[in-house]
Amino acid sequence: MKQYSEEELQEALDCIANGTPIKQTAREYGIPKSDGAADLQRLSPDQEKHLASWIIAQQALGLPPTHAQAFIRRNPVIKVLRARAIDSKRVNGASVEVIRSWFQRLEQPDIQEIKPANRYNMDEAGVLEGIGSNGLVLGSTENRSIRKKQPGSKAWTSFIECISALGRTIPPLVIFKGKTVQQQWFPLNLGPFKDWQFTATENGWITDETAIEWLEKVFIPNTAPEDPSEYRLLVVDGHGSHTATDFMYLCFRHRIRLLFLPPHTSHVLQPLDLAVFSPLKTAYRKVLGNVNQFSNSTVIGKRYFLQCYQKARSEALSGQNIRSGWRAAGLWPVSMAKPLLSPLVVGNTSYTTSDPAKTEPEGSSRTFCTPRNIFRGSDIIWSTPRKSVEFKEQVRVANLLEENTVTQRQLFRKVRKAFDEKDVQVAALERQVEALQAQLETARPRKRRKVDLSPNSRFATIEDIQRTQMAIGEAEITSDEESDSEISEAGSCIVVAVKTS
Repeated sequence: MKQYSEEELQEALDCIANGTPIKQTAREYGIPKSDGAADLQRLSPDQEKHLASWIIAQQALGLPPTHAQAFIRRNPVIKVLRARAIDSKRVNGASVEVIRSWFQRLEQPDIQEIKPANRYNMDEAGVLEGIGSNGLVLGSTENRSIRKKQPGSKAWTSFIECISALGRTIPPLVIFKGKTVQQQWFPLNLGPFKDWQFTATENGWITDETAIEWLEKVFIPNTAPEDPSEYRLLVVDGHGSHTATDFMYLCFRHRIRLLFLPPHTSHVLQPLDLAVFSPLKTAYRKVLGNVNQFSNSTVIGKRYFLQCYQKARSEALSGQNIRSGWRAAGLWPVSMAKPLLSPLVVGNTSYTTSDPAKTEPEGSSRTFCTPRNIFRGSDIIWSTPRKSVEFKEQVRVANLLEENTVTQRQLFRKVRKAFDEKDVQVAALERQVEALQAQLETARPRKRRKVDLSPNSRFATIEDIQRTQMAIGEAEITSDEESDSEISEAGSCIVVAVKTS
């Protein structure tokens, strides 16, 4: 086969670009036709520039096209992104005009005088008890796709969370799907759930009656200001349970000012949606994944769901996350610019393509080196390292000593490697212990009975659950739990034993 240079190939491509047929050009230059056609660009540069603009516009509209690898290589301004589902009403609901109009309410004197400690945001979210998440995972290059095991049932459970502008949270309300709250849904150790409230509804979501009960039993007593004359602000969405007459009148009686978010804007204006619920669900799925990693049979039901949610909640509902949510929404400190600059607001996305050469940050190819200071051994005060991080820091300092030798460095490397191996073993054993505890808790037979509530309350407290657990006594021990909470009446039965030969 005839060899050809890169210059000859470029000349052949120029001829093709000027209109010479590919077959004729390949014959004249002695270049295989497939090589010339492979480098052809069907669209002109201007056409591809317009196509890149169209892709960015489609992304802003929530309709991103699928990628073409060659096109992406020629247009560095475009890259493959992970698409997240969002309701079409939300895409069009959060507009600049809507946000400007709504922020005028925050400028009213009766709202401005409310202290940040008395400003709260309340919302409801839900999860499937045993369902993790789909996403990118690591696997063999020989496989095109991979399966991911889900460790549990698909029963729906929702929860109501409420946070303050200063980073405080109040006890949650957990809403199970069912007719009544059952004591077998709860672990034996109820300490981590102190002050939590529990209830059950037919669909696992909040109802008008549940919202009023939450206001009376949870929000009002847990957010009472030191000065009873001070007002509280409660930011909520426009759910029907929040706009019910009884709910609004109860707020009026207790000096609570309601501020309703505009329809379909919670993803831009609600602190819980912006910085709390996402890390909360991520942490919950992470806990599920840790259990499933070392277990083949643990079923995630209501009992272990509560334990997983409690761990995830303690991690995600931090003061930093809560304050970040209020700041991102522009609700505290009050700043209309925060939501207006959000890429999720209609009209904020630029549809023009920039010069790919300008997309690279200046000086990106520069390498910065940290200066290495030289120490003397007598200048360092050594202490026994208690953690792997402390030991690594001592190794780093020891490597800078003037009198350091090759033997010393090798010794430190070996000891450091041993520390790292032990850390890995300890972490793996901790995960295994958690998984075994989950299996033990799930396999332990529990006595089944609904929780006896106070006639003046719809919610079950930890005290109610403990009282029921102590009172069940001689009740029949049955299987773990049911996905719905319908408990049939116990009747008499005849057990027939068949003797096999």
